[in-house]
Amino acid sequence: MPVFDHFGFLAPFYDRLIKPKAPEYLWDLANLPTDGLLLDAGGGTGRVAQFMTGKAARVILADLSMEMLAQADGKGMLLRVCTHTEGFPFPEASFARVIMVDALHHVCDQPQTAREIWRILQPGGILVIEEPDLRTFTVKLVALGEKLALMRSHFLAPEAIAALFDDSTAQVQIKSDPDGFNAWVIVKKGNG
Repeated sequence: MPVFDHFGFLAPFYDRLIKPKAPEYLWDLANLPTDGLLLDAGGGTGRVAQFMTGKAARVILADLSMEMLAQADGKGMLLRVCTHTEGFPFPEASFARVIMVDALHHVCDQPQTAREIWRILQPGGILVIEEPDLRTFTVKLVALGEKLALMRSHFLAPEAIAALFDDSTAQVQIKSDPDGFNAWVIVKKGNG
């Protein structure tokens, strides 16, 4: 039985359904601007990446859905790459910054995605993962809704996301949204 492509279906009106938020908080968490490259992993339509142009030497938007990537037209100078997060086509230590906003729960293999992000992040680089905070009742309902919609989502609590980066050089912080919906896991890769 074929699997329904939720994101291909949603692509034309995704940005109207999921509005981008003010980017300043994400800029602060990612310690932008940077002279290096920035990757928006699982960045879909570029709704977040569009606010990163000018904050890094180059912004690369990576997503598995060609339909979502096509919606990034006109959203700044984004280089678009169609790829799985479990196997990026980038050399080791390519990126000074990696952001992943509202996407980790959609990937097939979260530990492999974490290993790939770690591989492509430069020493001294910063990763910011923004996810709905599974510790809240509202997000538990969202997670149930996505399961019922057969989206194959797998939400993790912030502590479980942080545990994916168990390298001895990783400096990990968890920040929570005062409104209680989102959490951010910020990981700085040490030089060791």
